[in-house]
Amino acid sequence: MSGSLLVVATPIGNLADISDRAREALKSASVIACEDTRNTGNLLKLLGIHRPLVSNHGNNEKEVAAALADRVAAGETVAVVSDAGTPAISDPGFRVVRECRRRGLPVSPIPGACAFVAALSASGLPTNAFAYHGFLQPKSAARIRFLETVAAQSEITLVLYESCHRIGSFVAEMAEKLGPDRVICVAREVTKLHETILVGRVADLLPKMTGNNLRGEFVVIIAPKDFAL
Repeated sequence: MSGSLLVVATPIGNLADISDRAREALKSASVIACEDTRNTGNLLKLLGIHRPLVSNHGNNEKEVAAALADRVAAGETVAVVSDAGTPAISDPGFRVVRECRRRGLPVSPIPGACAFVAALSASGLPTNAFAYHGFLQPKSAARIRFLETVAAQSEITLVLYESCHRIGSFVAEMAEKLGPDRVICVAREVTKLHETILVGRVADLLPKMTGNNLRGEFVVIIAPKDFAL
């Protein structure tokens, strides 16, 4: 009989966000596939859980997926986690889920924290329809093409992630390509000690993209083109 693959969301900052169900899933798993064994090891230590770990990251995910699916097929319960948040959402996890689905093996989500969902829910920007774009290409030309072709005329909210190394440049590019009055939200360190969620016109947020405001991981939300606060 086959086991099951558990897609387990973990906290993105605040340990109190771990659910009882996620805790039990990790405790009951035969093995936990994780993005970084050190990070997940620290999490398990804090939770008082001792389970075998196997690396499942961007560089080996394709090869590991088949081996993990084999274990599920053999009757084991495999939990897959990322360093923080929900696996497979701009994090490893997609390939092992796909492999299990291809084989008809059970896959169950254990829902929990997700940075972009948390930021979107607190932004005050329209949530009835939105498109998630994950991380854009790192080069400025690619970001500008996105702004000119997708964001400029979008009638729904757009959500993406951006690196601390590029967030200042990206906000400046939004001011140029979308205009100073486009409403955006820039959120960093969601659920963490220095959580900051800025909402307003691009022109008003651009001067704030300095110093400590450029540290951490960022969610960027772009309102529809005709939206006003």
